[in-house]
Amino acid sequence: MLSAPPRTRPLLHPLHGLLLAWPVALFPAALLSDITYLNSAEMQWSNFSAWLITGALIGGGLILLWALIALARAKGPARRQHGLYLLLLALMWACGLINAFQHSRDGWSSVGTIGLILSILSSLAALAAGWTAFASYREVRP
Repeated sequence: MLSAPPRTRPLLHPLHGLLLAWPVALFPAALLSDITYLNSAEMQWSNFSAWLITGALIGGGLILLWALIALARAKGPARRQHGLYLLLLALMWACGLINAFQHSRDGWSSVGTIGLILSILSSLAALAAGWTAFASYREVRP
C-alpha cells in the first residue's frame, strides 16, 4: 500500500488570504486604469487609479502587519518562506505608497512614465506575494 505524501500547512490563515485578495486585485486594476488613462487622456481614469491604489494600500497595510506577526511566530523552515513573503509585501506596499503620491499630482504628470512603472512594480510584487503565499499549500486527495 502506498503511503500518502505528507500534508503541508498553508502559509496563510484563511482570513489573511481574503485580505491578500485586496492588493492582488486592486494593484493590477490600477495598472489597467493607468494604461487606459495614457491611451485616452480622460482624467477620470487617473482618479480611478488613485482610488484603487488607496484601497490596495489599506488592505496591504493590514496584511503587512499580519505577515510581520506571522514571521515573528514562525519556526524552522517556514521562517524563510515567511521572510520572502514579508519582503514581497513590503516592496508592494512601498511601491504602492510612492505611486499614491505620484497619482496625487495634477494632470498628465499624475501618471506618466513614473506612475506606470510604479503601477507595474506594485502589481508584480502583489502577484508574486500571492503566488508565494499559496505555493506551499498542497492538497492531498486519497
